[in-house]
Amino acid sequence: MTLAVRYTSARTLDTAPAADSEPGPGEVELAPAYVGICGTDLHIFHGDMDARVSAPAVLGHEMAGRVVRVGPGVEGWQPGDAVTVVPLRWDGTCPACLAGHQHICQHLDFIGIDSPGAMQQRWTVPAATLVRLPESLPLDRAALVEPTAVAVHDVGRAGVREGEKVVVVGGGPVGILIALVARATGAEVRVVELNAHRRLLAGELGLSTWDPAADDITGLVQQWTGEAGADVAFEVSGAAAGVETAVDVLGVRGRLCLVAIHSRPREVNLHRFFWRELTLVGARLYERGDFERAVILVADGTIPADRLISKVVPLTEASAAFEALEGGADVMKILVDCIDDTQGAAV
Repeated sequence: MTLAVRYTSARTLDTAPAADSEPGPGEVELAPAYVGICGTDLHIFHGDMDARVSAPAVLGHEMAGRVVRVGPGVEGWQPGDAVTVVPLRWDGTCPACLAGHQHICQHLDFIGIDSPGAMQQRWTVPAATLVRLPESLPLDRAALVEPTAVAVHDVGRAGVREGEKVVVVGGGPVGILIALVARATGAEVRVVELNAHRRLLAGELGLSTWDPAADDITGLVQQWTGEAGADVAFEVSGAAAGVETAVDVLGVRGRLCLVAIHSRPREVNLHRFFWRELTLVGARLYERGDFERAVILVADGTIPADRLISKVVPLTEASAAFEALEGGADVMKILVDCIDDTQGAAV
């Protein structure tokens, strides 16, 4: 018998037996090893996505694990292969897909939200979603490939170039990853974050930080840029004040990349957009190339994944981990250990 963590109602998770079934044509059964908890998972946990999520729902889409069984017609994969998953299933027929934007398909199945996710000991997915991992990469670190792919996509959407000055507003896991990817691109980066623990960790990773509660962020940006303003700002905080800061720090023809999910409309200083000819771009998910780049960045240590993992909890304690994150504990990334020792899953 294998187990799964399921969302049943607002702020309620259970651990229940998961159905075991043979992978069908084009499918692969995986043994997830580690699954990260992200902001979207917390939105589900809070009950904010009940209109979209059908309870009981198995959560989780940030994962690394190994292939257990392959279904008919699957080639190139065999039991034991280390993998992560691009958790997207698109229809291929909508206008977005036909325009080449399958990752934001108008009828997208985001696996782990719209269909069962990875927080279980056995998980069946389309073979087309698999991304191979180097055998040298520990699977706990590899669980950060998915959020790193988010950051790679965001930095690409913003068009960050070498030598540009970048401000990241919000120093949570994705904000820190964006800062690290932008730095690897050759940009100069500053992170704006209220939480002292997160600022400390960012500093340990060699990132310069500012505290919006104590610092004049706009003034500091003016000093840093010789009064030109930042070339790029990323809004990752999800707060109204974060939007204001991200707009205010930009220089002429600066680019604002909206990363955070804002649950309500925000006031935006459109005069600033007019006056400085600013550009706003959205960044929602990722493409396969973003995942492939993320694997390289995590594997070569550009992304110090081990430093970002605050805690690993067993699958049976996932509910407590969600509550810790909800309570604003001084943690960065919590992983759920899904390894099924009774079945000898190799990790």
